[in-house]
Formats: sequence, structure tokens, C-alpha cells
Amino acid sequence: MKTLHEARLTRPRPLTGFEKAELAFSRKELSQHRPYRPVAARQASATCHRTYAFHIGELEHWRKGRPIILRCLIPFSALVLAGCSGQQSALSPAGEESEAVYRLLVVMVIGGISIWLGVTLLFLHAARHRRQAWPAEKAAALIAWGGVAFPTVVLLLLLGYAVWLMPAIRPWNPLAEKDGAIEVTGEQFWWRIRYPAVGDQPAFETANEIRLPVGRPATFSLKATDVIHSFWIPALGGKMDMIPGRTNYLTLTPTRTGSYRAPCAEFCGASHAYMAFSVVVMEEDDYNAWRSRLIDGQASAADEGGQLLQRHGCVACHSLRGLQIAGQTAPDLTLIGARLSIGAGALANTPENIARFIRSPSSVKPGAKMPAFNMLPEDDIEEIARYLGGLE
Repeated sequence: MKTLHEARLTRPRPLTGFEKAELAFSRKELSQHRPYRPVAARQASATCHRTYAFHIGELEHWRKGRPIILRCLIPFSALVLAGCSGQQSALSPAGEESEAVYRLLVVMVIGGISIWLGVTLLFLHAARHRRQAWPAEKAAALIAWGGVAFPTVVLLLLLGYAVWLMPAIRPWNPLAEKDGAIEVTGEQFWWRIRYPAVGDQPAFETANEIRLPVGRPATFSLKATDVIHSFWIPALGGKMDMIPGRTNYLTLTPTRTGSYRAPCAEFCGASHAYMAFSVVVMEEDDYNAWRSRLIDGQASAADEGGQLLQRHGCVACHSLRGLQIAGQTAPDLTLIGARLSIGAGALANTPENIARFIRSPSSVKPGAKMPAFNMLPEDDIEEIARYLGGLE
């Protein structure tokens, strides 16, 4: 029957901490009784030396392969760091609220690392080999200060900083209901967006895209008609749930122009992953010009595409300013050609993708309520797609 050390030799693997301690103890005992060792003890000692030499060889092999490991880690790290920026990254803040969230994240990470380092150093210090045992008073003081007082103080400081930063993370606008807010309603699987009246400009509705002026606080009135959705623009601020039968308010202040992606952050059905909207932050003059164009609209019933929309019943569900009939159960199509995407972020906005969505919406967005229109003549589908794509 094989001894324990022979079994370890025939089954090469890294030793556990217990096995290393047992091996060191065995070697120490054997060295102390070297003049009186029997044959079995000498064999055990030789086995220990062979096992030790085997693990030293494994260590040298790992050291030789370390440059290869490091070369593999460099591109992997670059791939991970690439996710820290972009249109949908909370680590690339473009608003006052998102900057506050980012500062809180950095402070929390530093605090967590400090606690981890402190507890780890305390453990290593306590695990060091000593010739004499620690006095009970010193051991109790080390545990009290290093294991209790230090983590408690750091956690209290982090909590106090988070509470102090809360008004910046989630500002409250008490005049939102009085002055009017941008009303956003989540529906499976798209976003209904209604802008309030401003001055002599009337209120108007659009879908799946929000445009904001840079540097001006924007308050959103958040609702849902079917299930719970969640409104989240990672680059501008935190998220807020949209609950049927309830209205929540959220204020965001963009500080940098650009386009950003905003996904639904609450599972809402089969096409939850395909439910997003675009956010375009513009200069004040550009925003006012866009608002005027959207209110006026460009649709005309005289165009062939507009006639096909009415003939095939599209306007029974969709609204399009400029046409006489306007539906209320589907996304508004006014100036749809100027949007960054179609299908609530499912496809890029091109005539080909518009035609694809008309033919079979469920193949793009499973569970979509819009029926397929693949029975229409191909020329009609392409003409409708060209017409909608030109509404800019």
C-alpha cells in the first residue's frame, strides 16, 4: 500500500495549505531525529525531497511561461477597458447626475479596496510564524482596531458621502408638474414621447427618440401602460422605474452634446433586449429648429408614399402630421427619417431596414403587436419605405 507521500508523488498537483504545513512539519521532525531514523523514515524523507524538487520544477516552468501569460492579458485588458466608454456607458458621464454617480462609484471602489487591503494585511500579520504566542491583550487590541474599528469607520465615511451626494444624483424639481415635463410612456416594446407646449408652440408627440438642449435641466414624467419598464440613460444619470398607474419624475442635465443609447432596464417581455431609445443632445439653436420642424411635419397626402400609407391602413394605428387620419396605438412617424434607428433601437434607420420591418416585424422584434405586411406588393413596400426614410 502506497504511503501518503508516494501518493502525492504519483499524483502531481499543487499542494494545499494543509499539505504544505504537514510536509514542513514532517521534514522538521525528521531533521530533529536524523541520527535515529529507521529505514521507513529515511524513505519518507527522500520522498519529501523528491516532492519538493518536483514543485520547484513546476514553479520554474511557470516563471518561464509568465511572459506568455502577460502577453495574453494585455489584449484582454484592452478589450475590457473598451467597454468603459461609448454611447451606453455610465463610466463616460455626459450629465451632471451621471458625473455624481461616477464620483460615488470611484469613492466606493477606493473604500472597498482599502477595507480589503486592511483585512488582508491583518490576516497575513496574524498568520506569521512566531516563536512565542501573542499576549491576549495584544491580540484583542489587534482584532478590535484592525478588524472592527477600521472597517466600521471606512463604511461610515462611505455612507455619509453617499447621503451627502444624493441630492446631486437624484435632483428634485418641485415645479415639474406646473411647468410641464417631457412625458415618456413605456409600452411593449417602444417608447411614446410627448413634449409639452412651450410659449406659442403647441405640445407634440414623437416616438423612440428624445432630443435635449445642452446645459438645460430636463424633467421627465415617466409612465407605463402595460408592464413595468425602467427609464435609464447611462451617460446622463441613474434609472427610474415606470410603473402602470403611477407617475414618477426624473430630472437630468446634459453637459455634452452627442448621441447616446438608452435601454429599457427592466425585463418587460420577449423583446426587452430590443427596446431602447436614442438621446440626442444638441445646441440650443439646433434644438429649437428641430422642435419647429417636428411640429410642422413634412407629410403630404399628395405623395405616392402617403397615399399608399392610407390605402393599406397604416394610418389606422400610426400618426403622421400632414395626413388627415392619425392613429394613436402605434409610434408616431413624423420625421421618422431623421431618427437614428427604427423599431425602438432594433435596426439602423435605412430604407432597406424599414422595408424589412414592414414585411415581418416579429422577425425583428418577437412579440411585436404590429402585424406582418408581406402580402403587399414589393413595389408598394419599397415605396412606403422610401417615403418614410425621406421624412427628415
